[in-house]
Amino acid sequence: MKAIIEIVRRGEYAQSALEIARQVDAGLAVADADYHIGFHSVERMFSELTPQRLQLLEVLQQSGALSPKALAKTLGRDDSNVNRDIEALMAHELISKNDDGKVFVPWDEVDIRLSFRPVLSAA
Repeated sequence: MKAIIEIVRRGEYAQSALEIARQVDAGLAVADADYHIGFHSVERMFSELTPQRLQLLEVLQQSGALSPKALAKTLGRDDSNVNRDIEALMAHELISKNDDGKVFVPWDEVDIRLSFRPVLSAA
């Protein structure tokens, strides 16, 4: 499964959830879903997913599970800043911690999607 990070219009996830609910109510099989994170603006996305956090995510994706201290050393960054970034990425469920306290990316793939679509008017 993959994590998909994207810009969404208000209400898009609600529409998707309603469609899935209709399928379930009709007794239809529902495919396993990817994990989606939606932001309402590019500014909000990149205030949460800073270049340092994206680099941390990339290093973990490539290296596998690391202790926060080893991750900070690999990144050449201060432990406290790396720990803050770990907490932020865990809050978005982009990384997890195992029983040994090591952090890892639980997704096979992480996609960031930027789509700029016109807002449809009700005219």
